[in-house]
Amino acid sequence: MRQMLSRLALVLPLAAWASGALAQGAPPGMPAPGPATILSDRARLLPAIARNGMVSSQEAKATRIGVDILRRGGNAVDAAVAVGFALAATLPRAGNLGGGGFMLVHLADRNETVAIDYRETAPAAATRDMFLDSGGEPDPRKSRDSGLSVGVPGTVAGLALARERFGSGRFTLADLIAPAESLARDGFEVEDDLADSLPGAAGRLGRFPATRAVFFAGDRPLGRGERLVQRDLADTLATIAKGGPKAFYEGETGSRIADAVRKAGGVMTADDLARYAPLVRNPVRGTYRGYEVVSMPPPSSGGVHLIEILNTLEGFDLAALGGGSAEAIHLMAEAMKPAYADRAAWLGDPDRVKIPVSGLLSKEYAARLRARVDPARARPADEVAAGDPLPFEPDQTTHFSVVDGQGNAVANTYTLNFSYGLGLVAEGTGILLNNEMDDFAAKPGATNAYGLVGGEANSVAPGARPLSSMTPTFLFRDGRLVMATGSPGGSRIITTVLQVILGSVDFGLNIAEAVAAPRIHHQWRPDALLVETGLSPDTLRLLREKGHRVVVGSTSGSANSIVVTPEGLAGAADPRQRGTLAEGY
Repeated sequence: MRQMLSRLALVLPLAAWASGALAQGAPPGMPAPGPATILSDRARLLPAIARNGMVSSQEAKATRIGVDILRRGGNAVDAAVAVGFALAATLPRAGNLGGGGFMLVHLADRNETVAIDYRETAPAAATRDMFLDSGGEPDPRKSRDSGLSVGVPGTVAGLALARERFGSGRFTLADLIAPAESLARDGFEVEDDLADSLPGAAGRLGRFPATRAVFFAGDRPLGRGERLVQRDLADTLATIAKGGPKAFYEGETGSRIADAVRKAGGVMTADDLARYAPLVRNPVRGTYRGYEVVSMPPPSSGGVHLIEILNTLEGFDLAALGGGSAEAIHLMAEAMKPAYADRAAWLGDPDRVKIPVSGLLSKEYAARLRARVDPARARPADEVAAGDPLPFEPDQTTHFSVVDGQGNAVANTYTLNFSYGLGLVAEGTGILLNNEMDDFAAKPGATNAYGLVGGEANSVAPGARPLSSMTPTFLFRDGRLVMATGSPGGSRIITTVLQVILGSVDFGLNIAEAVAAPRIHHQWRPDALLVETGLSPDTLRLLREKGHRVVVGSTSGSANSIVVTPEGLAGAADPRQRGTLAEGY
C-alpha cells in the first residue's frame, strides 16, 4: 500500500494554469481540489467498468443522459449527440449551441474512422486587419470582448450531421434533444462546476442584460443550491427539434443571433448563418510504440502536433526513465517546443492554405527534431524555430468520450473559447455566443489569449475556420480500438492528450491514473515550463538545473477518457473539476 501511495503521489493532478481565458477559480470558502484531495479520494483513481457502453464527460447529468440513450439501443453517436445538446444546458461555460468543435467517429462494423469539422467560421465581412488598432497593433478587446470576436456557430449543424450520417437510426434528432430541453425548461440546482465557475465569470456575464437575466439573481450570479432555469434556451431547443438545424441557421433564431452580434459591434449577418456547413474530413494518422494514433486534422493543429511530439519521443526510452522523473519531463518539454513553433509557422485552414501535413507527421522529420534535443540542457525559446517539413512531404472547451458495446466510438471536443465565450446571450434564444475569432492571428507573430503565436497561414479571411488546438483522439492496437480521449484547456489540450497516452502506453497507468497524473506543458513561447503542484521539490530543482524556467500553477483541463480492456470498457472522468462522471451499463 505504501508503494502504491508513493506512486500515486507522482501521478496526481496537474492541471493547467488558469490563464485569464480559462480561469476556474473556486468560490470563496470552497478551494479547488488539489493533490491531497484527490489522493484521499481513492475511488477516483479506479476507472468505472462496464460491458455494454460507457460515457465520460465533464458533467454528470449529461453523462447519464448519454448512458440512457445507449441503454435504449442507441449507438455511440446517438449518445454523443444527446450529451452534446445536454451540456449546452448543464455546462454553459463550455457546452454550447453557440460555438463549434470537432468530432471523431469510429464505426466498428466498417472499421472506419471519420472526422467531423464543425468549427466556427469567420463572417463574410471579416477582414484581415479587423483586430488591429489604428497603429496597426493587435487590440485584444476587439478579438475577445466585442461582437467582432463571434464566429458563425457550428455545433447544431455538426451534431445534426453526426446523427444523420452515423447514428443508429433508432432516434430522431428530436429524441436526442428532448432531455436537454427538459433540463433547460424545468431547471436544475446550481452545483459542482457551474457553482465554481459562475462567480469567476460574473464580470464577463454581467455586461449584458440578456445574460444577467439567465445567470444572475439580482446583482449577483446564481449561487450554489439556487435553480438555473433557461426557458429561452428550451424554446430554441424545441425549435431545432421540430425543424432541424435549418430552423437554427435560417429561422428567427439565426436572425436573433446575427442581431445580437451586430449590436455588440460585430459584422455577422443572417446570410452568414444560412451559409454555414460542417465538413467531414479524413483524420490524421500516426503510430507510437505499436499503437495507431488517429486524431483530428486541420483546421485543428491538435492531431498533427500530437503525432509530431509522439514521433519525437518514440526514440527515447521514457518507461526506463519513469513517469514524473525530471529526465522524462525534460524530454517531453523539449519535444513540445518545436511542435508549437511549427504550429505557428505552418498551420491554418486547410481549405485556404497548403499545410505540409505529411512532412510534419513524418518519422524522418521527427528524427531530425530528436537529434536537436540535449538530454542535459533545456533550449531557450530563441534557439528553437519552426522546422522545414517540406523535404519530407509527398506530392472554456469541453471534451466527452463515448464507446458502445459494438465498438463504435466518439471523441468530441467543442467550445466557446473563453469560459462562457463572449458572455453574451443572444436575446430571446438563451444561446451563449463564442469569441472564437481570437484564435485567428491578428497579424503574423501576434499571440492569442493563450499565448499561442499565430502566423500568416492563420490570418483572418471571410469564411475561414480559425486554427484550433482541440485534439479528440483514438488509439488502436492491431486494428482494434483501445482508447478514446481528449480534453479542454486551450493551448494545453495537445499536451494533455499526449500525457494521457504516455501515461497509459509508457508508464503503465490505468486510465484513471493516467487522467489524474501530473501534467506539464511547454508551448515554445512564452518560454516557460508549466507544471502542476504536486511534483517533488527535487524534481523541480533538477528541471531548473537543466535550464527550464519552471512555473508551478493550478488546475484545469478535463481529459474524460475511455479504454477498451479484456474485462470491458473502463472510463475515467477527470477529477480536476467537480461534477465530472464516467458511467456505463
